[in-house]
Amino acid sequence: ALLAARLPEIEVVFPSPGGAAAADQLNLADMFGPKTSEAGHRIWLEIGFGDGGHLLDQARQRPGTGFIGCEPYVNGVAKLLASMEQSGREDAPVRNIRIFPDDGRALLVALPRDTVERAFLLFPDPWPKKRHQKRRFVSEETLDQLARVLAAGAEFRFATDHPEYCRWTLYQVIRHGAFEWLAETPENWRDRLPDWPKTRYEAKARAAGRRCYYLRFRRLSDPSRGK
Repeated sequence: ALLAARLPEIEVVFPSPGGAAAADQLNLADMFGPKTSEAGHRIWLEIGFGDGGHLLDQARQRPGTGFIGCEPYVNGVAKLLASMEQSGREDAPVRNIRIFPDDGRALLVALPRDTVERAFLLFPDPWPKKRHQKRRFVSEETLDQLARVLAAGAEFRFATDHPEYCRWTLYQVIRHGAFEWLAETPENWRDRLPDWPKTRYEAKARAAGRRCYYLRFRRLSDPSRGK
């Protein structure tokens, strides 16, 4: 019922015929309203929000910021909608979330340049088999798009419990040239920051004895790529 009644109210839909993505085609002021953000309608973006717990926590803490969450799996979208409904009954309704129920790569293409203040990619599928690594979200192509939509000084936050994917991401992002790694001590990538809510997957990983890794990158103002 929520998918039928509530999702269409907050779904991100491409305006072009056939629903295909085109660069810079989404109007964030139309999507969120003119007062959502004082910084030129910049937004926070979560790619693959799972059950939506982290996205909802962040949106409730920052009602003046627009949030877009991407999730291709219908169960995750339904869980977030249910959580938003429950939150509205218990507290003030959450009105600053929009949902893109599909692959985040398509959304990145459609977002305007320099409009994202923070992007999250939390515990994505590591595709551990070598022949499947080309399916990993972190790649040169997606980093090009992230560099395009992230404003100068914006943050890209990545978390995983897969050490090889952590190394892969560090290599890919640093090699790309549009970002700088913000770690100065081991604690900076071993410990999650207080303003970074824990996800349900992270809790499961820690309960199973797996170490989690937290990487933070800043979008450079004069990168060698992404322009």
